Amino acid sequence: MKILASLIIAFNLISIVNLSCNEKSVEAPKFDSSRAFEYLVKQVEFGPRVPGSREWQKCKEYIANHFAELGLKPKFQEFEFFDPYSKTQLPLVNIIASIEGRSADPERILLMAHWDTRPRTDFPTRPNISDKPIPGANDGASGVAVLMELANMLAENRPEHSVEIVLVDGEDWGKSGDNEYYLLGSSEFARRGIRGKYRFGIVIDMVGDKNQEFYREVFSETHHPELNDMIWNAAAELGVTSFIDTTRHTVLDDHISLVTSGLPAVDIIDFDYKWWHTDQDTVDKCSPESLGNIGKVLAHIIYNPQLWPAKK
Repeated sequence: MKILASLIIAFNLISIVNLSCNEKSVEAPKFDSSRAFEYLVKQVEFGPRVPGSREWQKCKEYIANHFAELGLKPKFQEFEFFDPYSKTQLPLVNIIASIEGRSADPERILLMAHWDTRPRTDFPTRPNISDKPIPGANDGASGVAVLMELANMLAENRPEHSVEIVLVDGEDWGKSGDNEYYLLGSSEFARRGIRGKYRFGIVIDMVGDKNQEFYREVFSETHHPELNDMIWNAAAELGVTSFIDTTRHTVLDDHISLVTSGLPAVDIIDFDYKWWHTDQDTVDKCSPESLGNIGKVLAHIIYNPQLWPAKK
């Protein structure tokens, strides 16, 4: 009995030590919010990044060159979609950059944003421009900018585990109500096989709003609340107050493609953005500070795998 009691005490002590170790977080490298904002501005300067357009092609080269200069050897996942509106084949490209972790553990996480812009203006602020594409400063460029800056950080300070950055195309193609014509890039990415490939995925979208407020997205919370817990707890630990710990919106976004294909994933999105799908989705509505908020939270999660939910 004494031996059993000693073993129980020893086990409890080990558990306490492990728990205290798990509670310690390492400080992630500094996220350069000013540089991230420069990436946002540059994308918008190309013009609307509508799939197949000259502006889209220039932006694709810009993003790919950014990853290549970091030594990340970007990959292009090219595919076509038959556009029911123009009755033509639409060229689409997902851009993928991988950062290999320091650990021999093959485990990796997925970070995703869409790099295309909406080809039409649903809520025009001026007459006769509903057929014009939106600038897409927040809706598209902001998420890409954050992941481009995270790529800088990860390339210079490799994390323990691998990270894959995926910038998907054709997220915003469909007309209102035509839900099957949205999420084209993430659907193609998922179709090629992702089950078991990643520990989890995080999608970011519309993250640059000056008046930033992130609520738990309902579909994410329904299917993977443990991932939302990880994110909102990280934000609280860092004192990032734009993460509000309650649900609010159910959003059709790229995380749907991932979750329905068997990958645990959630969406971080500020869906109260006043200029969503308007011609006023411009640079002046965004801020470096907002990009820094989401960047810091993601960096904290990447460099602290002890915060990750247990495997199911």
